[in-house]
Amino acid sequence: MEKKFIVEQKQLLAVLTTMQPICTRRTTLDVTGYIMFNVGTKELILKSTDLEISLQASCTVVENDLRHQEQFLVPGKRIFDIVKELSDTITFEFSDNQLHIACHDLNVSLHVKEASEFPPLPERIENLMQLDTATFKNMLEGVSFLVPQNNVNPALNGLFIEVSSAHFKMTATDGHSLAQVSSTQFTIDTPYSWLLPRRAVFELKKILESYNDAMLFLGTCSSQLVFSGQHFNFFSRLLVDSFPKYQTILQKDGFSPARIDRSNFLKTLKRSTCLLSGQFIATQFSFSPHSLHVVMANKEVGRLDERIPLFDYKLNTIETRFYAPYLLNGIQTFDENITFYIHSAQKPIIFEATSPYINRLYLVMPVSHAQAHQAS
Repeated sequence: MEKKFIVEQKQLLAVLTTMQPICTRRTTLDVTGYIMFNVGTKELILKSTDLEISLQASCTVVENDLRHQEQFLVPGKRIFDIVKELSDTITFEFSDNQLHIACHDLNVSLHVKEASEFPPLPERIENLMQLDTATFKNMLEGVSFLVPQNNVNPALNGLFIEVSSAHFKMTATDGHSLAQVSSTQFTIDTPYSWLLPRRAVFELKKILESYNDAMLFLGTCSSQLVFSGQHFNFFSRLLVDSFPKYQTILQKDGFSPARIDRSNFLKTLKRSTCLLSGQFIATQFSFSPHSLHVVMANKEVGRLDERIPLFDYKLNTIETRFYAPYLLNGIQTFDENITFYIHSAQKPIIFEATSPYINRLYLVMPVSHAQAHQAS
């Protein structure tokens, strides 16, 4: 008896593409290299997991001759390589542990496995709040760049998410800098906090770009964090380490505000970074009324000496040192001119930008005289 179903190539390829980083990652189970196909009357649901993150997504079934739901496992990399070379609609026929694939003049078969071998994905998602996807992606861009990959402190290798009745907040730090974005647009009565692993953060970014849903739901399921769109559920295990208590270092008591043109500052930081040639050399920053004097000297490459206008600076001259790439990484995520807060040569500098729904903070620790001398 024929068991055929037809799907659009573009829809299926989009799902298979987002699943490749998951199904191609080595795990303790070989079966995680497979993608589960769950064929229903009008919908094809695909599932992929590497035991740390999981993705469930769906696409429309154009035609279906199956009399009841069918489940089977298909090699994830092989089905992707085949589908990406096809076009229009693809006809699948399932029989005798074989998946036959037909499109135009192509006919190919893949061996499939029993669905029972696949690790179960979490069930019974509890949606906690609804997010505007565009705003959420904007916030994610403002902090994800700073999440370390292999920091010796495991708690830093994740994005700290906090929700409460006051705000939705995301914080990341590498020990030298700290980035935080918050919004009063998304709130919830019961406070929660989670530490989302770095890998999950970047896979989530790719998924959001692929599906481009207007709204996003944030929820939990079996102690995992879940992000859901119209056609997908993305699951991630959480880091159990405790994120550092960062609140004190962001307090601006005794700090004085001033303003700087973002474009001019970025250009100076890029030129300073260009002279580093892979070395850790601190750049000197002299803050004074009306101007910021920036000096960076690399004996092997050259020297930079520039002045940038400052606005509303009310302190005496402060001479301090920062590693230019630390400043550059954060300032690049700001869209507008910025306010910064400064106290002394020993204290961090804190940058802030506020838009109607999002507040951005970026903190950078200074390089001490001992560090600068050691590096040189």
